[in-house]
Amino acid sequence: MILVVAACATVHERHNSASVVDFLYPDTKDPVVTPSVPVLALPLRVGIAFVPNGGYASPVLTEQRKMDLMQQVADHFRKYPYVKSIEVIPSPYLRPKGGFANLDQVRTMYGVDVIALVSYDQVQFTDEGLLSLTYWTIVGAYVVPGEKNDTQTMLDTVVFDIKSRKMLFRAPGTDRVSGRATLVNASEQLRTDSGNSFDAAAKQMIENLDQQLALFKDKVKEHPDEYQVVRTAEYQQSTGGGSVDGYWLALVGAVGGTALLLGRRR
Repeated sequence: MILVVAACATVHERHNSASVVDFLYPDTKDPVVTPSVPVLALPLRVGIAFVPNGGYASPVLTEQRKMDLMQQVADHFRKYPYVKSIEVIPSPYLRPKGGFANLDQVRTMYGVDVIALVSYDQVQFTDEGLLSLTYWTIVGAYVVPGEKNDTQTMLDTVVFDIKSRKMLFRAPGTDRVSGRATLVNASEQLRTDSGNSFDAAAKQMIENLDQQLALFKDKVKEHPDEYQVVRTAEYQQSTGGGSVDGYWLALVGAVGGTALLLGRRR
C-alpha cells in the first residue's frame, strides 16, 4: 500500500512573473519598434520601476518590498557623477501592456530621460512523495520533513533610453533555494523561501550593475555612431572639465612638456 501511494507522488508548481517583453511589446501585430540613435545628455535623469505583472502577482513581492528593492538600485546609481537624479516610480504609474506610450507618459510626468525596468520570474515546485505520508503515521506532522520545496528566481533590470526606444544594457540576477518543510508549515516555508530568494537575486542583480555599466561605457567609446553623448554645462562644471578627462589631461601635459623640452634644447 505504501509503495502504491509513493508511486502517486505529485509536483505542484507556483509561477509568478512580470515580463518586460509583455509590457513593451504587448501585441505582435503592431509595427516593429525601430530604435533610433540615443542622445544621452549628461548628467542623466533616471527613473526606475517594476513592470506590471500579467495576472501572476507574487504574494511576497508586495509594493513596499518593490519600493525597498528599487531604492537599493537607486542608491547604487547615485554614486555615479553622470547621474543627476533617480526617481523611484510606484507600480500604479505603469499599466499592463502599456508599452513605450506608457513610458512616454512617465517621461513627461517625472522628467526622466532613461528608465530602468525591473522584471521578475519565480517558480516554486513542491514535490510531495512518500515522506508526506510517513510522518503522519509515525510521529506527526511536525517532526519528520515531508515536502521538498525548490524556489527559482530571476530578477532583471533593463535600461532604456525612452525617447530613442534604445536598450542600453541589462543586469540580471538569479537565485535558487532548496528546502524541506512539513505539510503543516509548507505554505509558510514557501513564502519564506520566496522572499529570501528575491532578496538574494536582487543582491546579485545590483552587483552585476557595476559590470554592465563598465561594459556600456566601453561600448559607447567603441561605437560612437550608435550612441551620442552630450555633456551639458552642468555636467562639465560638476566634473571639473567635462569631456576632458584625466587621460586626456595627462596626454596634453606630456605633449606640452615634450615640446617645452625640445624648445629649450634648440
